[in-house]
Amino acid sequence: MSDTSRRAFVKAGMIGGFAAALSELARAADATVHLPTPGEIEGPFYPITPQKDKDFDLTQVEGKSGVARGRHITIEGRVLDTDGQPVEDATVDLWQANAAGRYRHPHDPNPAPLDPNFQGWAIVQSGREGQFRFKTVLPGAYPASPTWLRTPHIHFKISKRGYLEMVTQMYFEGQNLNQSDLLLLRKSETERQRMIAKRIKDQPETYRYTIVLQKA
Repeated sequence: MSDTSRRAFVKAGMIGGFAAALSELARAADATVHLPTPGEIEGPFYPITPQKDKDFDLTQVEGKSGVARGRHITIEGRVLDTDGQPVEDATVDLWQANAAGRYRHPHDPNPAPLDPNFQGWAIVQSGREGQFRFKTVLPGAYPASPTWLRTPHIHFKISKRGYLEMVTQMYFEGQNLNQSDLLLLRKSETERQRMIAKRIKDQPETYRYTIVLQKA
């Protein structure tokens, strides 16, 4: 083989190897993006009191003229499968504490006040592109024990025929208590990042969150 041919062969091999490495990195990145959302415990305060109003707007209760206290925020989310495909018509069941850290649940021992204008619970369906959206308040932190203050979070239970039911908790970017929350700290760093909703640039009251389901 001539020197020219040898150089061309080596160059082609280097380019091919580089392209293969990039392809492998892309596949690894894609796999990371579409790993199932880490699960979490349901907790003791899943709603048990029947309520008619479970629509996407938790800041108002049907039949009442007032609005919920606290910082109003919007969550824009998507439900995907592990192939990155949207999951249409998934049931997104969510519940949370109010702005003072109190759940609308008869067994919540927190002495913080209830908010009669806060819905506290919603059930919505994902759209054609897996999208869902709801309006709520930033949940307050609350004492889980004498030495543990839970960071703000929202509980999710997502179900769809053909997929494993997902129970998880969504956290918020920029919350100082994220650094000391005992449940969140049990997760790896990459798992924590997949559980934290991110603010949308130039829309500080809007957060984006992706839930990834695993097929049954």
